[in-house]
Amino acid sequence: MGLSLVTTAILSLSLVELRWGSYDHCKMNPFHAFAGIQFDRLADRRDDREWMAQLDIEKIQVIPVWRGRVLVDSINDLPRMSSINRYSATVGNQDGLIFLGEFRDQIFFAIDISDHDDPAVRAPGQFHDLRAVSGLLHRDELGLLGYARALTHWQRTHQFCGKCGARNQIVKAGHVMECSNANCKQQNFPRLDPAVIVLVNDGDRVLLGRQTQFSPGRYSTIAGFVEWAESIEEAVMREVREETGVIVNEAQYHSSQPWPFPSSLMLGFIAQATTTEVTLHDGELEDARWFSRKDIAAGALSLPPTLSISFALIEHWYNQGSPCALRDEPGARIDTPAQVFKPS
Repeated sequence: MGLSLVTTAILSLSLVELRWGSYDHCKMNPFHAFAGIQFDRLADRRDDREWMAQLDIEKIQVIPVWRGRVLVDSINDLPRMSSINRYSATVGNQDGLIFLGEFRDQIFFAIDISDHDDPAVRAPGQFHDLRAVSGLLHRDELGLLGYARALTHWQRTHQFCGKCGARNQIVKAGHVMECSNANCKQQNFPRLDPAVIVLVNDGDRVLLGRQTQFSPGRYSTIAGFVEWAESIEEAVMREVREETGVIVNEAQYHSSQPWPFPSSLMLGFIAQATTTEVTLHDGELEDARWFSRKDIAAGALSLPPTLSISFALIEHWYNQGSPCALRDEPGARIDTPAQVFKPS
């Protein structure tokens, strides 16, 4: 079914009027959780077998990932990343190693051991859901674990060629999956799914929505994946309109965040609404409504976790128009990651 003339006219008008800008990144920290890792990927070494063979085994560490969970130990009851020596790993097939890079003067690899029912490894710690401990880990360790989780998930879900069906083989130190069929040789690269995440405001209020799986009372910013044949800017407008019925005509890029659950890149915007009537169209949201700064300060809703770009967008808008910073509001319901970590 084609678009009606009225709908076409509205979309055309919106596209013409849509204006884009960007925030001054010198005035804010653009690095969110899972980004800003202080390590060297050494990408030029991924295909250097001679260099790999000469690595000092005492400097090699392996991050095991078991069914999406990462190995975490503790120091003084606080979680820290745990890893195992390349040659003490009880993982069987070591050909599945993925080269990550150099971190704290050590060479790090990752490996997926999901096929093992008993993920016993010769290293301290236990396997934990990365999201559950993400707010408690050091930023650099969190980023490296997210990198390992995303790459092992991609490798595990691309075992066969999508073109001819033959089994893929690992090349370039785990960063390419290549078809083993000599007549095909189709290559697959690590998957990255761009998604827009948008804080819509009308000046004094923000538009937030909730999904059915959210914890009671939690609302978050509007988000959705970028589709083919559209720009990121068009995706902002489309997602907001599809999920809430609200039209935006101005947006500013804020920042981005890698999100390894399993492989998203969240592109954050703050957008200005030209309409305010909320109509839930596509069933993505259970509810969507407008909240003022007063509502947020009074705890009328539970905010997203502080490590998320969603919280950063809300915080940026809130602090621009309030004498009291959001994190200092005693009544605000700021959702920090659950303290579920139990030292081994």
